[in-house]
Amino acid sequence: MSSSIPEAFKAAVLTVSDSCARGQRVDLSGPAVSEALRKRGFTVVTSQVVSDEETAIQESILRMCDLAQLIVTTGGTGIAARDVTPEATRTLCDRLLDGVAERMRLKGSEYTPFAALSRGVCGVRGKALILNLPGNPKGAVQSLESVVELLPHALHLLNGVTQHS
Repeated sequence: MSSSIPEAFKAAVLTVSDSCARGQRVDLSGPAVSEALRKRGFTVVTSQVVSDEETAIQESILRMCDLAQLIVTTGGTGIAARDVTPEATRTLCDRLLDGVAERMRLKGSEYTPFAALSRGVCGVRGKALILNLPGNPKGAVQSLESVVELLPHALHLLNGVTQHS
């Protein structure tokens, strides 16, 4: 990946967790993802924690799309009854980027067989890229790292920079 990601690439991080939203648990995933993004040159302009409610997730993602080109969620991607982040995300997307989610699961399987249980999606809404990561801090960062080199190119394409070198 290029060492210089334009400062114009702003990111927003959304943690989806009932227990964190209720204050029963400290959010570790959101800060870990934010730090990983900063290390890669992204400017994290906002972060938020919401409960595992489809409407709350959608409202937060919509607000974040007005603030950032990259919206990264963490949590709610598993198979438990309250894991609805992929459904919330999918309904907001104009287009899905199945290959990005597949790459995260493929790379994640190098660390744990449970990566196959992740249902996270990646998609586009307008000029924003939305990426679902798992809720485990280590898994979230590993998933992000597996695709982070693709993100600047994808964001350039969404902003009309379609020339190839």
